[in-house]
Amino acid sequence: MLVRLDIHSLAVIEALELEFSPGMTALTGETGAGKSILVDALALALGERADSQAIRSGADRCTVTAAFDLGTRADVAAWLVEQDLDADGECILRRIVTTDGRSRGYINGHSVPMQTLRAVGERLVDICGQQAHQSLRFRQVQRAMLDGFGGHERLLQRMTDSHANWQLLRDEFDGLNAARQDREARRELLTYQVAELTTLGLTDEELAEIERDHARAANAGHITTALTDAIERLYEADSGTAHAAIAAARRDLVELQAFDDELAPLAEMLGEAEILITETTQALRRHAERIEHDPGLLRRLDQRLADIHELARKHRIAPDELPDLTTRLGAELATLEATDGRLDALESELAAATQALQKAATALTRARGKAAQALAAQVTGHLQELGMTGGRFEVGCTTNSPDQITPDGVDRIEFRVAINPGQAAGPLAKVASGGELSRISLALQVVAIANNAIPTLIFDEVDAGIGGGVAEIVGMRLRELAGERQVLCVTHLPQVASQADAHLRVVKLSDGQSTQTTVTRLTQDERVEEIARMLGGIKITARTRDHATEMLGAVHKKKSGIKR
Repeated sequence: MLVRLDIHSLAVIEALELEFSPGMTALTGETGAGKSILVDALALALGERADSQAIRSGADRCTVTAAFDLGTRADVAAWLVEQDLDADGECILRRIVTTDGRSRGYINGHSVPMQTLRAVGERLVDICGQQAHQSLRFRQVQRAMLDGFGGHERLLQRMTDSHANWQLLRDEFDGLNAARQDREARRELLTYQVAELTTLGLTDEELAEIERDHARAANAGHITTALTDAIERLYEADSGTAHAAIAAARRDLVELQAFDDELAPLAEMLGEAEILITETTQALRRHAERIEHDPGLLRRLDQRLADIHELARKHRIAPDELPDLTTRLGAELATLEATDGRLDALESELAAATQALQKAATALTRARGKAAQALAAQVTGHLQELGMTGGRFEVGCTTNSPDQITPDGVDRIEFRVAINPGQAAGPLAKVASGGELSRISLALQVVAIANNAIPTLIFDEVDAGIGGGVAEIVGMRLRELAGERQVLCVTHLPQVASQADAHLRVVKLSDGQSTQTTVTRLTQDERVEEIARMLGGIKITARTRDHATEMLGAVHKKKSGIKR
């Protein structure tokens, strides 16, 4: 439960430290005193959206700290341990908001993101705002309230997961299926092109080899003649060959070595030249022998080159790019063929996902139907106590067509109410007046909250538009809730405030220069004065005080089990 709330520099609050006790606590005060600011401050500590405009004038930041005793909430304690935020059965939430719009959150002294602050806050506090009844006009709020009452969290998660999986498969299937005709045309073209390129079979090195062989075959005669002439000049001519000249020069230098030993290396160099000419001549002979005058080979090479260049022109690329094109088009064709296979598999997967989705929706629909009956019965019972005698509350669950399925299911939830006996029930948003809507909202909140395990409940003027005996019943219901959990109630009604175990009075003070809000825990005598103020307005009489004393005494007798 909430044990302490510290607020600094928020709106009209300069500094405020409040301690809370178990049971029901009433917060009262004049309109505009700042009662709801306390609720807003707590919401801030729980991770709600921050507004730097709410920082007190003259301050550079506001700070709100809320301390909770986890008591028997072992689930929250375990969650904190999992998050490495444990503090021995205590949970301290702190929020700092600066004038530059920055906001920081802490749990037990550890800095955490806002979603973590909200996650633990949702486990500790449930705030029912004074405008809650307005949101009841919306279908999504009605659906969420029914699901919360029925405890459909697991069914909703199953529904969400099933829909997400179905949607993912459906989008993929629709995308592939929509392009099937274009893909088929492309696949036929690629099949032809890949077959043509594969038949050509050009490799990366082949084009250079073909061009070289073609040049050799086309100039075979000229090459042979040139090689023969070279061999003659180097070695085979009857006279004047390069080999003979070098050999003669080498012999002369060898003879002259006797007179000049420095000629020896030069003679050796000439000897090496002789050997080189001999080896070159042999290589020329071998090459000349390989040169063939084959007209058929030249025709084949001409045709091969023509085929290569023709296919390159068809694809508007250079001939040497054909091997890479073959690889790329082949890969694209393989992808298209795999896509067709994926489409077949998707059809089967989508059918299974659709079946799973329908099962999840059916289970959720069935659970909602049962919850709708229980919620309608309980709320109808509370409406009788809240002054709507003969009123009837209904929850309509209409199953939409399967093609209208959403992550929230396939049901159309509508709250309906009959205000008077014998009257047909109509949509809540159209039939109920403001005051009736407020009472219906309160009944719904009491029923819904009674079915959750949140340890601290905050009611912020949810009794607006209610008075007289109905207000007393509202107070009694809130006190009943406080028997099992902590209840904080911001109220203007003495019938509600008198039911509380503890009473806090909120007062706004001003010295003409600045304004601030203070909160005082009231003694029994002070409670009489405050209840009397709420009963009598500006002028408080002895009779008003007696009435206030009687109201508080009656509540005390009920708590003590003494019959009036």
